Amino acid sequence: MKNIAVIGYGVIGKRMADAINKQDDFKLVGVCDVISDWRIQNAVRKEYNIYAATPEAEKEMKIANIPLKGSIQELLKKVDLVVDCTPKNIAAQNIKMYKEIGVKFIVQGGEKHETTGHSFSAENNYKSAINLNATRVVSCNTTSILRTLTALKKAGLLEYARGTLLRRATDPWESHLGGIMNTMVPERDIPSHQGPDAQSVDPDLNVITSAVKVPETLSHMHYWNVKLKKQTTKEEVLEAFKKSSRIKLIHYDQGLVSNNTIKEMFLDMGRPWGDMYEVALWEDMLKVVGDELFYAYVVDNQAIVIPETIDAIRALTGIEMDADKSIAKTNESLGIH
Repeated sequence: MKNIAVIGYGVIGKRMADAINKQDDFKLVGVCDVISDWRIQNAVRKEYNIYAATPEAEKEMKIANIPLKGSIQELLKKVDLVVDCTPKNIAAQNIKMYKEIGVKFIVQGGEKHETTGHSFSAENNYKSAINLNATRVVSCNTTSILRTLTALKKAGLLEYARGTLLRRATDPWESHLGGIMNTMVPERDIPSHQGPDAQSVDPDLNVITSAVKVPETLSHMHYWNVKLKKQTTKEEVLEAFKKSSRIKLIHYDQGLVSNNTIKEMFLDMGRPWGDMYEVALWEDMLKVVGDELFYAYVVDNQAIVIPETIDAIRALTGIEMDADKSIAKTNESLGIH
């Protein structure tokens, strides 16, 4: 039984804590943050052990009557692995502390590949992460790219891929702070960073992406044009996608015509926060023309990396050496069917 800590109790951190709490082969020892508001108070209500990330945070938490178990240094000495869910660039600062204490760590996709020297996607390169000291779970968009293109690659269909990403402007709970309104903002560089990021996991992928930031917060949407290795049928492509347990085929003609209707479906399914861990890919929109494939899907930016990170914990700690077994166990615990 491995002991795990979550550093940063925000959008990803709170989901990670709950997901870790559902596993039976490792356990959550504590969560750590600098906040003392409603977010960490919800962690108290869930009876998670709370640790302060800084001396200043410790003072504020005590004033707010947050029951503290100790400091971040005390937490790190109790665990085998840390999942760092702090905002972009903060994890890179924390790594020195993790290395000094000698604890394994996982960072999120906002950090650079060079931060850990290894980037992770469960269906693609689980084996290469076994017993490593650190990895980086790639971003939500990159995770979706790897899931779909890896499925096509495993079926011997993928020649190259070109994708356009419509990116949500900000996280839903922060929409009062920023984001964009009544405009769209294209990323200047082609490829956008997601294509090269996918290649940090699989260097053989021939993929180019472009991205546009759009004024909504629920999710991202992708459009893909894929050159196939051979002329094929829609049925063969769908069969390739069905081999991934983390791609959910949906139907436009069943009322799933937008990201908000898809979100509503997952809320009705009883998922916490309406989370969609899978890539929601429109089956009836997918089109094959000779050796070209066209498809579109939606990505839940707050949830898609959660099962990936659970699998990364098993790989780094050596709990499970078989990727398929870890993926199946994670899927079962999170209700991915």
